[in-house]
Amino acid sequence: MKLVPLLTLKARVGAPIEIGKVLTGVRRIYDITGGEFEGDRLRGKILPGGGEWFLQGDGSLGQPDVRMMLQTDDGAHVFVRYTGVMEFNEAAIASLREGRSTNFGDNLFLTQVRFEASEPRYAWLSNTIAVGEGRMHPDCVEYAIYEVAHG
Repeated sequence: MKLVPLLTLKARVGAPIEIGKVLTGVRRIYDITGGEFEGDRLRGKILPGGGEWFLQGDGSLGQPDVRMMLQTDDGAHVFVRYTGVMEFNEAAIASLREGRSTNFGDNLFLTQVRFEASEPRYAWLSNTIAVGEGRMHPDCVEYAIYEVAHG
């Protein structure tokens, strides 16, 4: 297997809705308000209406749980969902507190990405397994997403 760059994705989110302490951690829900994505085989915008159901554990680790809709620049719709693991370490917390972006690798922020597409020219996405690495900006979350390719 090898990792092949698939796309970069920047999602803007609204202020969190605090659900609070639940059985397995602290739940926060973020509305996705828009964004954009770009890769060699597809590009376009993120439509509003998706969201993240983030679960913060008792320690520094949390679990993203995201669903969103992409619209390609030629009008096709692609559903995206991913889960993963995210660490809020001191470097990440300090960057966010100071209004700065984190860099890839500043903290553990990895995702497992799946796509659903019915448009024939993007049907290949439905058979694609992808992984991503995230970083945070003051105004959005950015992911570098890689296709897990055979061979």
